[in-house]
Amino acid sequence: MDEEDQTPITQFSDLVRKKAYRFDGLGNYFTKDWDLNSEQGFAKEFSWYHVELPKGNQKLAVSARCMIAALCPPLKLQDILTLVSDGPFCGHVDGSLFFRVNSPGPTASSFTLRLAARVTENSIVTVSLGRVPRLGFKQTGKSLLSVIPSVWSVDLVRGEEKAESGGVVIEERVLESLLMMNHSEEADNPVPKTTSNLLLHIVGTHVDQIQDIVIKLEIELDAVEIELDKGGSVLKKQMLDDRRIPKMHLNLQRLLQVVSHGEQVFPRVKEKCAMKTWFANEDIVALEELLGRLRRLKENLGFIANRVAAVQAGLDSWQAEQINRKLYCLSFLSVVFLPLSIITGIFGMNVGGVPWTMQNDPAIKDGFINVMKICGIVVFFLLFCFGFPSLYDTFSTWRSRLSNRWSFILDEAPSLMKRRNRLSRREYIRI
Repeated sequence: MDEEDQTPITQFSDLVRKKAYRFDGLGNYFTKDWDLNSEQGFAKEFSWYHVELPKGNQKLAVSARCMIAALCPPLKLQDILTLVSDGPFCGHVDGSLFFRVNSPGPTASSFTLRLAARVTENSIVTVSLGRVPRLGFKQTGKSLLSVIPSVWSVDLVRGEEKAESGGVVIEERVLESLLMMNHSEEADNPVPKTTSNLLLHIVGTHVDQIQDIVIKLEIELDAVEIELDKGGSVLKKQMLDDRRIPKMHLNLQRLLQVVSHGEQVFPRVKEKCAMKTWFANEDIVALEELLGRLRRLKENLGFIANRVAAVQAGLDSWQAEQINRKLYCLSFLSVVFLPLSIITGIFGMNVGGVPWTMQNDPAIKDGFINVMKICGIVVFFLLFCFGFPSLYDTFSTWRSRLSNRWSFILDEAPSLMKRRNRLSRREYIRI
């Protein structure tokens, strides 16, 4: 039995991050203790319990143990396995609405997304793989410029440093992260007032995360195209050795699978939530808009897939060209060594009259001259064919016309004979 199998389940509770919030239904929320058995004090209050599974190359059974340690009890084993399993799902289990869009794949990859939820009228339990950007809420807003330092100019005369007014320094990596954040910050997220608002926020955050990954993939693809335009053979060879484009294509297929799972699950979630009395109608409309965003993301991923295929085709053509160049060098070497092989072949002939072989027999002295004449005729014919392509083309055209004419004559000969026979019969008069 492995050591991992002997590990108590309670030790897996330290591997997950748990967050619990209580909403009063008036636009305020409070952190609370992790207690799924607690009852709500007022009718408008509802709770949200969120579990973050660790990102890594652990097995699915390890994730299930982490979930059991965090949610059991009060949730049953069947409920926990429904949340942690792979693949799309939407249905009722013990009266609660369960849905998941867990994509299979290595959990350490940023293109493997997992989101599962258990929804009731007064509480929602969600499970995600790692941290989901902008999923939570913050009491006070915080400007993006608070993490960006100011510009410092050096006074060469006094040797002092002073901050310029209004100037900021944005590093390239910080700027790239800001370009990928095309959604609101956590501080700007409106606090939900109903359970349906909270569910809409969770689904919308999942769609936002997919869109962020798509934007990141587009930026990476743009950088690859720029590198290919400016780079030389060393960079292209490095890309082929690292299999950068095939890896990008694999990540793209994983992302397409995530979007496909969302297209399968979220319409069913909308249908089942539409039958709930506590689910607002405007949230149903907002869910339909999120489905439209998913469809547009899928179309955008199709365009990215075409671009990736075009880049891979360009690299393949460049590699084929390099192979042709190497073959050309080999052909050049063969041309260099071909005369040497001809000379050795000539002096290795078993005929008479070969120079410097002391063959003076009159019966065989003309053998070498005759062989040289035949070789000269063959060489002259080859030079004539390959050195004058126009004559060769003319000869080929004349030959094809001649063959077509003979085929036409052979095809029309039976019909001409029949016509001649009919004409000959008309010349005679029956008695």
